[in-house]
Amino acid sequence: MSRAVIADRSRLFWLALRRRLSVLRGRVLVWPLVGLVYRPSGGERLVIAPQELRTADPTRANEIYSGRFAFAGKIVVCDDRSPFEMEPPTKEWAELLLGFGWLRHLRAANSTVIRASARALVDEWITIQGSWHPIAWQPEIVARRIMSWLTQATLILDDADLRFYRRLLRSLTRQVRFLRVTANDTRDGVARLQARIALTYASLCMAKQVRHLRVATRRLVSELERQILPDGGHISRNPGVIIEILLDLLPLSQAFAARNVPPPPALINAVDRMMPMLRFFRHADGTFMLFNGMGPTPPGLLATVLAYDDARGTPVANAPYSGYQRLEAGPSTLLMDTGGPPPLEVSADGHAGCLAFEFSSRLQRIIVNCGMPATGRESWRQVARATAAHSTVTFNDSSSCIFLDSPSIRRVFGVPILDGPRNVSVSRDHEGRGMVLRATHDGYVERFGIIHERFVSLSGDGNRLDGEDVFLPVTGATLPPDAEDHFAVRFHLHPGTRATRLTNGHGAVLLLPNRDVWNLDAHDHTVVVEESVYLAGQDGPRRTTQVVIYGQAHSTPRVRWTLSHVRQIST
Repeated sequence: MSRAVIADRSRLFWLALRRRLSVLRGRVLVWPLVGLVYRPSGGERLVIAPQELRTADPTRANEIYSGRFAFAGKIVVCDDRSPFEMEPPTKEWAELLLGFGWLRHLRAANSTVIRASARALVDEWITIQGSWHPIAWQPEIVARRIMSWLTQATLILDDADLRFYRRLLRSLTRQVRFLRVTANDTRDGVARLQARIALTYASLCMAKQVRHLRVATRRLVSELERQILPDGGHISRNPGVIIEILLDLLPLSQAFAARNVPPPPALINAVDRMMPMLRFFRHADGTFMLFNGMGPTPPGLLATVLAYDDARGTPVANAPYSGYQRLEAGPSTLLMDTGGPPPLEVSADGHAGCLAFEFSSRLQRIIVNCGMPATGRESWRQVARATAAHSTVTFNDSSSCIFLDSPSIRRVFGVPILDGPRNVSVSRDHEGRGMVLRATHDGYVERFGIIHERFVSLSGDGNRLDGEDVFLPVTGATLPPDAEDHFAVRFHLHPGTRATRLTNGHGAVLLLPNRDVWNLDAHDHTVVVEESVYLAGQDGPRRTTQVVIYGQAHSTPRVRWTLSHVRQIST
C-alpha cells in the first residue's frame, strides 16, 4: 500500500472524528435548556418564501393525507400514528421523510384540509424529533428541511395561529443555529453546498437572521468556487448533481432580488457555467449519460431548469476540468469519460468507469453504461460502480479503482475511492472526414503493469464508429511472461436494443426500436452476447444484454472493433 493511500485513509478517519465532534457540539447548542436563551423575540418573522422549482404531484397529497408515505420505493401506512413514530423501512426512506421535500405535493393540492394536514405534520415533527433524532439531525437532512420549510412557508403558515407561528420560528432558529455549527463538517460535495445554500436562504428569509447574510454569502461563494469547476461541471463528476444544484441556486438568486440585495457575482457565474453543461451531458433523446452516480434523468426537473437557459446553444465538445469528451456527427453522439476519480472526500458516488463511453443515434441510445437506479441504490451501489458495469475494458476481472469499504468510514463518507487512475491523458483531432479521440489511463499499472489506451473515431456522417483498445506494458515492449493478462472489452446495450451474434462469431447485429440495424464488428476477435442489467430505467432496473470481447494481452495486445449503421428495416 502506497504512502499516499495510507495518508488518505488517515485523513478520512480524522474527518470522520471531526464530524462527530461537530455534531456533538451542535447537539449541545440545540438542547432545549440551552435553547431557552435563543428564544425568538417578538420581531422575528419570515419575510419571504423562496420559489420551489421541483415538480409537484397533487395526487401524492391525498396519499400523504391518508397516512400512506411512499418514498424510495418503500411504502409505510401509518393508520392513526405519526410517520415520525414509525420504524423506517430503509435509511433512504427516513431521509426523504425527514427532509420534508414532500411538502411541495401538499401545496400543489391547494386544499384547506391538506394545508391543515401539512401544518399538523410539521407540528408533530417538532414535538417528536424537534429536540434530537439521530437521522433527522444529520446536517445534510437539517439543510434540506430548512429549505423545504422556507419554500413551503405559505403552505404551512396559511391560517396558522400565533402559537404555531412562534413554535415554527423557534424550531427553525434552532435548526439554523445547529447547521451553522456543523456546516463545515457536513459530508463534502453537494450536501455541504446545500448546507451553505440553506444558511443563505435563512439569512434572506428570516428577519432576525439577516445579520448573518454577509458571512453566509461569503461562505457560499467559497463553496461554489471550490465545487463548480471552470467548465461548469461538479467536483463529484456526477452529471445529475448539476440539476440538483441549479434547482436550489436559481430560486436563491430570486430571493436576493426579492430582498433588494444584489446576488454575489460568483453565484451568477456558477449558474452561467453550469447551464451549458446540461446540454453537454445529454443524448439526442434528452437523457443524461450514465457516469459517476447518474441515474434516471428526471425529465420534468431538467425541462424546468433548461427553461432558465437563455443561450440554448450547441453544447461544448470538450469538458477538460470535468473529465468528459463529446463527439457529434450527423445524427450520432458519443460521450466518453476521460477523467480520473473525484477527490477522495467526494468520491462516495464515483465510478470506476475511466474510458467508458456511451453512443446514441437518431434519438436511440445504443451503447450505455449500467448507471444507478432511482431507488434502492444501496443494494446496487457497489455493483454499479465497478468497471464491469461500464462500456470499457476490465483487466483480470478487476476494477480500475480501489474502493475503501470500512464500517467506521461508511457511516460518514459512504464507500470512497481510495485509489484509481492518476494519470489520464486525452487528445482530440480531425482526421480525414471524421473526429478522433485518443485517451489512456494508468488504473491497472500498480497491480498488473498495464496502461489502457483507447482510440475512437466517429465518421463525418455519424454512421460509423471505429475503436481500438491497446494494452501497453509499463516497461519494455511485452508483458512479463508470468503476468495476469485477461481482459474483457464490454459494450453494454440499452434495453431497447436487441443483439444477435453473427454465425462467424466475430460480431453481432443490433436491432434498434426505430428499426435501424447496426453491426458491431470485432474483426479478428470473437464476441459473446451475455446478460446485463440497465439500472437507470425510469421504472427501475431492467434486463438487457452486453457484447463482450474476451482475450489475453500477451497474444492480443490490440483489439479493433467497429460499430456501423447498416440499414433501416421497412415496416
